Amino acid sequence: MTTTETSPAEVEDLDAFRERARTWIRANLAPSPPRMGFGEMNDDEELEEMTRQRGLQRQLFDAGFAGIVVPKEYGGAGLTPAHAQVFGEEIAGYDYPMMLGVPNFTPCMAVILDFGTHEQKLRHVPPILKGEHVFVQFLSEPSSASDAAGARTTAVRDGDEWLLSGSKIWSSGAWRADYGLCLARTNWDVEKHRGLTVFLVPAHAPGVEMHRIEMLGGSKEFCQEFFTDVRIPDADRIGGVDDGWTVGIRWLYHERSFALSPHLIRSPGAGAFGSTPDAGLVKLARESGRLDDPLARDMIGELRADSLVQGEAMKRIGHAMGTGYLNDQGAALSRLLAGVNGTRSSTYSFRLAGEAAMAWNPDDIGLGRRGIGFLSRQAGEIGGGTTEMARNVISERVLGMPRERAGDREGPYRDVPKGPSAH
Repeated sequence: MTTTETSPAEVEDLDAFRERARTWIRANLAPSPPRMGFGEMNDDEELEEMTRQRGLQRQLFDAGFAGIVVPKEYGGAGLTPAHAQVFGEEIAGYDYPMMLGVPNFTPCMAVILDFGTHEQKLRHVPPILKGEHVFVQFLSEPSSASDAAGARTTAVRDGDEWLLSGSKIWSSGAWRADYGLCLARTNWDVEKHRGLTVFLVPAHAPGVEMHRIEMLGGSKEFCQEFFTDVRIPDADRIGGVDDGWTVGIRWLYHERSFALSPHLIRSPGAGAFGSTPDAGLVKLARESGRLDDPLARDMIGELRADSLVQGEAMKRIGHAMGTGYLNDQGAALSRLLAGVNGTRSSTYSFRLAGEAAMAWNPDDIGLGRRGIGFLSRQAGEIGGGTTEMARNVISERVLGMPRERAGDREGPYRDVPKGPSAH
């Protein structure tokens, strides 16, 4: 695993770093603008916003504030998670490139730092930190849902290249990305988890056909990709051949723990996407005329308590994993907490908004957004690994309870009964 190579004597004092960060942020960044949700921008507007945020990322890089915990040899600052936390505290309320966080910095860049070769890191990490390369995950498949190890997208060796064929789905933002991190099956004659390999795949390479998926709220952020003999150089393989599950376990750790990741800019109490369970609820209740409603105040209080508990729990989980008291699988605790609280927040927000969240005109989009959030609330317990999977991980790998029975863990994967292909 890659860690910063800066010696303790070279690490900048936290107070000095805070002052330097504060001075630069106030001199160079504007106050945070209203954030539009997916589906509220058309494609041209989203691409324009993406270009703007890439520019913000380049500003951070040029100032030495991109990749705070990334080693200096790969373009980062080579500092500590504590410095990343300080930077998050100082940038609160200011504009920053939120769209480039997940899955670009984590899990994708984090996986490259953990398992990539020196050459792969030099080729991709500095461009990611500059906003020039944006990565997505090619992980989920139509026929295997949250069972990442059940991948049926296949890579076949052809000299110094691989031919990639199959399909991935639910790839958030793939249509505007540059690269994807792809888990593929390279050996059907071994047990399910032992025949996988990870590749770096250009998102728009010859042989890649991409379809947009329209969601209930109008968003087309998610994509499905169809790969037909896409040629991937062996130099773009991450980790060993047929050893992709070793990479995959760490990959899933980063996905489940993005709320704790030092690779992301995170304001105090905020999740990876810059929000908290109680975000904006007092303002929402005031706009809907329910600020004095005792039931509304109860809901606001409950979500505020959720927010405080979540913030403190995330600190404790992160510290426990950092000190070795809790293994890496403890990241499932943060995934479960964020998923459950997010669903509750969407539900209560919808109730607070009332009839304005059921039918609205363009002037009421702030309230209308709560209706869209309610319709898609369950996505927060599915995307990034389902909360059901997180409960399994907690019970089996954190608490040591007996494993759930499964019929696909022994023998060649090609012999495991499978349903019809969803390709």
